[in-house]
Amino acid sequence: MNVLSLFDGMSCGMIALDRLGIKVDNYYASEIDKYAMQVSQANYPEIIQVGDVCDLKSEDFKDIDLILAGSPCQGFSLAGKQLAFDDPRSALFFEFIRLLKEIKPKYFLLENVRMKKEFLQIISEQVSSCYPEITFGVDPIFINSSLVSAQSRPRYYWTNIPGIEQPEERGIVLRDILEPDAEEPMYSNIYCGFGEKKPREHYGKSVTIRANSGGGSIPNIKLKDLSKYHLSEKAIAYMNRSSPKWSNGKTRKDIYIKREDQKSDFLTANMHKGVPYGVIETQSAAWRKLTPIECERLQTVPDNYTNHVSNSQRFKMLGNGWTIEVIAHILKNMET
Repeated sequence: MNVLSLFDGMSCGMIALDRLGIKVDNYYASEIDKYAMQVSQANYPEIIQVGDVCDLKSEDFKDIDLILAGSPCQGFSLAGKQLAFDDPRSALFFEFIRLLKEIKPKYFLLENVRMKKEFLQIISEQVSSCYPEITFGVDPIFINSSLVSAQSRPRYYWTNIPGIEQPEERGIVLRDILEPDAEEPMYSNIYCGFGEKKPREHYGKSVTIRANSGGGSIPNIKLKDLSKYHLSEKAIAYMNRSSPKWSNGKTRKDIYIKREDQKSDFLTANMHKGVPYGVIETQSAAWRKLTPIECERLQTVPDNYTNHVSNSQRFKMLGNGWTIEVIAHILKNMET
């Protein structure tokens, strides 16, 4: 089959198709981020890079069987400013609609974040207008990546691929994706209001898992109160999105705690605070950041798929990427 992937990033669509064993004759990738393209080409040198989506002409892609798109979501996200279609990044959605309507492939798949109902309705109306023969229109399918991974990542998917049901829960939690022998530079100790201060190592170079839910079986607690909170399991601790960068114990802002037997919150690409992981002890607190490989595993990406660029860029593109197992779950229903 021939595939056109818009806003391709690191070619998550190609990974999913490869995982399904679907033969791809031509995979055209529309992307402008040089680091994502570098990772894509390192893993799949046969991918054809076609540049900015705004410059694409539909007449050049008349033989396309599948269009994939995960248009920029910053203007839609409930966690963002919600400028929606006034945000130039989210307005790129209409480039997807333009090409979808003009090319009209056999199949398409569009992914985006949780958003206001009014935005969902606009997207559904626009997508449905491209396929008027679908009598009842194209409504989004809501799937949380937590069903197939150790990461809670709720997303909407619009597609004309038939028969999509919810994936079965695989019971994967954080302990299942952790590297037992993570390198020392990924570790960091912080002062928690007791004992002596300990040096921080490489603490500013970290991926972020957004802490926007809290709750669960572990309540929100203060940094200064960590020593009073005893856990029988190892735990992940990370900061509230609105809190400043981690510093020594003098900055005691709210943090959230996750145990190893829980799911992580979802990876993001636009923040650079710490994502420490580790053991909370009675008299000391030592965490380490999640490694790039652990973040790849949260997205069900092959280990070291992104290791062709710096860690900062790896974290960014993983935050922007798709959960491969969810995409594969949807694409497997295609008739090829």
